[in-house]
Amino acid sequence: MNLRRAMRFARQLGAGPGVILMVAERPFAAASGTRMKSSHIVSIVTACMVCAPAWANPDLAQKKNCLACHQVNQKVIGPSFKEVAQKYAGQSDAVARLVPKVMKGGTGVWGANVMPANPQVSEAEAKQLVQWILSLK
Repeated sequence: MNLRRAMRFARQLGAGPGVILMVAERPFAAASGTRMKSSHIVSIVTACMVCAPAWANPDLAQKKNCLACHQVNQKVIGPSFKEVAQKYAGQSDAVARLVPKVMKGGTGVWGANVMPANPQVSEAEAKQLVQWILSLK
């Protein structure tokens, strides 16, 4: 599968921005015909695997019932995810501040509406969701 087909396939699946890891049947080639060392390939694949838990998407938000009150682009009951991303842009402690709010709920930041607790969301899932939301532009 070439890169264009892989990108088109990812878009059809509804995948957001992220990384597509393709494994070739032929040896990996670096510049000018030299072979890439297997240690480099292992390093790249390992980095992708380590970072994978940080990649969330709308599917996780749907699964955890976030989309009952939030949408990516528009306010529903709570603010849109993009509004949240804008409000917390550039704040180094945003993930640490928002993960507990996703899990335990909160009030007062976005008006009178109360965000209920979400006991079905683990801390790891809350972190994934928050990182994804903050990545939205």
